[in-house]
Amino acid sequence: MINFLHTFNPSPILFSFGPINFYWYGFFILLGALAALAISLYLAKLYNIKTDIIIDLAFWLILSGIIGARIYDVLLEWSYFSNHLIDIFKVWQGGLAIHGGIIGGGVALYFYVKKYNYNFWQLAAITVTVMPLGQAIGRIGNYFNQELFGYPTNLPWGIPIDIIHRPWQYFDYSYFHPTFLYESIGNLIIFLVLISLQIWIVKKQKLSELNYILCVSSYAILYSLLRFFTEFIRADTTPVILGLRFPQLVSLLIILLILGFFAYKTWQKMDRDNALEK
Repeated sequence: MINFLHTFNPSPILFSFGPINFYWYGFFILLGALAALAISLYLAKLYNIKTDIIIDLAFWLILSGIIGARIYDVLLEWSYFSNHLIDIFKVWQGGLAIHGGIIGGGVALYFYVKKYNYNFWQLAAITVTVMPLGQAIGRIGNYFNQELFGYPTNLPWGIPIDIIHRPWQYFDYSYFHPTFLYESIGNLIIFLVLISLQIWIVKKQKLSELNYILCVSSYAILYSLLRFFTEFIRADTTPVILGLRFPQLVSLLIILLILGFFAYKTWQKMDRDNALEK
């Protein structure tokens, strides 16, 4: 595997049908979405949630997530897209920012549960449990687009990057950190942690709002930590504020907000429990 990464030069095109090209990036995004949906249906069965609810929700989450992820990326790279407006719609070339996807998916989830009066935190817990699995698979598509790689490296698993994809300051280097792979492995670990937490909640019948919030909080904090540290070695350009890349600042903000929110919800529950005891 290490030798393969070090020597293989990927093509973004999976196959062509006449003038139409099908891309590896889209294939792995679709594969990740299907894997996430399959695990969602498994969790829904454990919670006795109807399959139709999960399938219907998945459609809106995926659609809103992709739109949000694209808008977020376009705003971050507006200096480029403002002069190449047609490229905004070329999603198959890459450029989906996960923070934007989370925002888009969160908005869709909010309006979905509000319309049908479902349990928001329960569905949110299921959603965030499968998200890192979808991310882990989807990130592989970045490899074929030769994007989201890191700084130059001499490590044996460094990947070759075509000169047209390298930042100008790295033209003299050939091998780079496979940052997308680091994030993919990290996401897979996060998924294993969250699915274990979900199974514990169901088997122990710990079906409380606070435990659902714990799932959501765990995902937000763990992914934010993963993203914060991988950003240190990413070679792509992004705004830098106070010495930190913009996604790092967003990650730190998410961690602080989630810790504060979970502490508040925990205090609320303790206050209610104390009131009942009196």
